[in-house]
Amino acid sequence: MRMNLSLSEITPKEIMPGYHGKMIHGETMTIAFWDVEKGATVPEHAHINEQIMHVLEGEFEFTVGGATKIYKPNELVIIPSNIPHSGKALTACKLMDVFCPVREAYK
Repeated sequence: MRMNLSLSEITPKEIMPGYHGKMIHGETMTIAFWDVEKGATVPEHAHINEQIMHVLEGEFEFTVGGATKIYKPNELVIIPSNIPHSGKALTACKLMDVFCPVREAYK
């Protein structure tokens, strides 16, 4: 495993329409840096991974366990394991997600 990286070296993957992510995988966690197009949605889903989302830029409407809030820069949301969640980019956004354990689907 390479120990030092630059985000500029990582090729983004479009994981779902409008979500372009640069993924970094460690032994027990995944970090994803997203460029999200305005209007892009993520349908309701749940996964075993605990997730923390940090809004770096833009406004992102996020629903976790039935509660909806608009998140702005420097705000975070903690998504427990197996809790349904969904979202929509109200503007173009930059987001960072941390997943534990590793998000195998993003490899």
